[in-house]
Amino acid sequence: MKSNLIIVDDHKMFLEGLVFILENKYNIVFTSKSGDGVIKYLNQKPDSKTDLIITDVSMPGIDGIALSEIVKKKFPEIKLLVLSMHHKPSIVNKLIENQVDGYLLKDSAKNELITAIDTILKGENFFSEKVKKAYSESVFSKEKDILKIISDKEKKILTLIAMEHTTKEISDILFLSKYTIDSYRKNLISKLNVRNIAGLTKVAIKLGLVEDL
Repeated sequence: MKSNLIIVDDHKMFLEGLVFILENKYNIVFTSKSGDGVIKYLNQKPDSKTDLIITDVSMPGIDGIALSEIVKKKFPEIKLLVLSMHHKPSIVNKLIENQVDGYLLKDSAKNELITAIDTILKGENFFSEKVKKAYSESVFSKEKDILKIISDKEKKILTLIAMEHTTKEISDILFLSKYTIDSYRKNLISKLNVRNIAGLTKVAIKLGLVEDL
């Protein structure tokens, strides 16, 4: 049984080329030049089965970034593959944060596109090497920015929090009052834009302050 695909791209020739390449292997159930049309289609046809959306990033109206966020929230069962000329680290990072299932550049070969689609439909992720490199650069840049805004003392406290030390234990280790440790923890949560200690722990791991716990 063929999988059902939606293709979104505001360049008509490219869109038609994708349909031509893919229509023999998959069911192309809908095409659109922007995310607006896709959301309207999905809302109007709640019982239709869409397996995968292939989308560009830069489009009029709802672009690929906004589309990925909406789809993953409202239709989490639908897989999403980004096919774009963009591999700017900040864009790649945002789309990965939106939980897209794959990301290819438009200069990818036909075989890589088919492999990406089939891999994603099997429940796995597929990101091209250029995209993975861009994501790594984005993460590295973000880590450098974080390290700039936290002090050495905050790094020590963040590390001890991630190692599951209690407030009292941290205060004893650093010869600071529990009140001061509580204040540092609250400031770290605010600075690092996380919600709780679990969020602080994830940041500590990403920064390499502790081993993956």
